[in-house]
Amino acid sequence: MAGLVPAIHVPPLGTKHVDARDKPGHDDLLGTVSVRLKLRDIAFFERPVHFARPFRFGAVTINATPQLFVRVEIEVAGRGTAVGASAELLVPKWFDKRPELSPAQTVDGLRRSLEIARDLYLAQTGFQTAFDLHASCIGAQVAACAKENIPALAAAYGPAEIDKAVLDALLRAVETNVFDGMAGNISGIDARLSRDLKDADLAVFLAGRKPRLRVAIRHTIGLDDPVAGEGGVADARENAGARYFKLKLSGDPSADAVRLARIGNELDALGRDTKVTLDANEQYADLAALQALMDRLDRDAALRPITTRLLYVEQPMPRDVSRQSPLGPLAARSFIIDEADDSYDAFLAARALGYRGISSKSCKGLYKSLVNATRAAKWSASGETFFITGEDLTCQAGLAVQQDLALGAFIGVAHAERNGHHYVDGFGETPAAEAAAFAAAHPDLYAGAGQGVRLSIHNGDLLTGSLHAAGFATSVHPDWSALPRLEQPTSLQEYLA
Repeated sequence: MAGLVPAIHVPPLGTKHVDARDKPGHDDLLGTVSVRLKLRDIAFFERPVHFARPFRFGAVTINATPQLFVRVEIEVAGRGTAVGASAELLVPKWFDKRPELSPAQTVDGLRRSLEIARDLYLAQTGFQTAFDLHASCIGAQVAACAKENIPALAAAYGPAEIDKAVLDALLRAVETNVFDGMAGNISGIDARLSRDLKDADLAVFLAGRKPRLRVAIRHTIGLDDPVAGEGGVADARENAGARYFKLKLSGDPSADAVRLARIGNELDALGRDTKVTLDANEQYADLAALQALMDRLDRDAALRPITTRLLYVEQPMPRDVSRQSPLGPLAARSFIIDEADDSYDAFLAARALGYRGISSKSCKGLYKSLVNATRAAKWSASGETFFITGEDLTCQAGLAVQQDLALGAFIGVAHAERNGHHYVDGFGETPAAEAAAFAAAHPDLYAGAGQGVRLSIHNGDLLTGSLHAAGFATSVHPDWSALPRLEQPTSLQEYLA
């Protein structure tokens, strides 16, 4: 594989006799190897994250929220035990936007999703591949969460975080990096959850990956963010040299048009080639409201600086409305789903409605991202254009941003939304020694700017060289002794019954 450090290939598992249930699975098509493992423990922790500025998207404004940390221990036959980790913000009112729930209650829904997933995963006995483990639990997870009034998107959060930590442990056990490991299908991913694909489709896609050495940041302009002046779109200290911008929409066509025109003027003032994406976070009530905005983009000269830069529009309508609303003539533009991506069939359904793309977010599941990237490549080979994008809701400096960045770089994402570099002050409440350890291990990703360790952005790009370390894109784990355990959630079932 291409990289900034020598590639590390999965070492052979040896020739000594092992029990049949412990043998690695071999893919005769490409000669790849998947490794079997057994879960021994799953533990959850959380740490508060206070934002440097309010982040308003859709109908919610976030000033602080906890960050989840997952620690798993696995056993790999012939290789002993290994520990893996993952992290992600517990974001309120995104996975579950029901108005009758408070922000805190939606965070509790995510905590409960994690607890249900832990029980299901630990109930799996014997040795199996990492994807076997995921595929055996995801259906039961969604069903169990539904019984507790937790929607499918929030239900997927628990398995998504456990899967990342399991992959980290597995890669550490066999001493390889995520790019080589996934290209060799170390997780054993197959088409059982995506019946429109064949096992060979996934194997060929994975084996052909050449991870990007650089991924451009897409700088988010939240609904409460300043447009002009200090801290605005053209402020170099704020945008970090970004060439891509993600602009949040409110759902009001007139108000959005006025604000977009102002942003377009600021982009013109930057004096460099820039592109934009629009994200409504489900705020456009229906196709009529969406059509009104698109008409403004087509006809209003003041919006030309936006229209000429526009790449795609993300999740314009509520997830339930979008599933029942074919885009019709609007499909001439590129639309993607995000919050509506709550199952392995979501991209298939969206394609039939006229959508061209879907987001990759590690908080929705790394295996679903790999499946959807395979679909986009396969469908595009027939002449139409389909794509997968990199969006960021929950990735803060450290484990979360590194693992999501690696996933995007592996599947070929050229630019990804990155919020942590300006909505949170570097590593936030992370102990200084832990932040320094990440900076020392990943010097291409972090730098000390006199005010603590923060993401290091190189001419608008993040570099992926140090992510080739053994494990899932990290040489460092959190200081587990400094992390409190995950809070005990209150039940949504009784509240919503």
